[in-house]
Amino acid sequence: MNNIKLTTMCMIYNDGGEILVQDRIKDDWPGITFPGGKVEKDEIIEESCIREIKEETGLDIKNLECMNYIEWNTIEENVRHLCILFRTKDYYGKLIDSSEGKNFFIKEKDIEKYNLSYDFLKIYKICKNEYKEEE
Repeated sequence: MNNIKLTTMCMIYNDGGEILVQDRIKDDWPGITFPGGKVEKDEIIEESCIREIKEETGLDIKNLECMNYIEWNTIEENVRHLCILFRTKDYYGKLIDSSEGKNFFIKEKDIEKYNLSYDFLKIYKICKNEYKEEE
């Protein structure tokens, strides 16, 4: 893999057992996921996450906790993808939808009732610090 694409995602949660999800409509990765996006050239990773969340949800976030990462290869594009995963419960602003999809809060206990994007349960468990490699 010669090319690397660096992205971020953020699990925004509250004390009521809810998480913010995005029903992503793009064909390359449809379904329920966390908002996020590409890290721009010369951009600090955490600042990229803050910017992407603002662009995609209208929310301002702070006090991000870096939870880990997820990676995958796209052989036909000769690209390795590396996504840094964050979480926070420190957010404010008015929630909006974007061209990426509709954004809304769901109860964590109801996650599996939704059409999930590929690997979303793994990403969710990483963000909850509950993922075990053998899964």
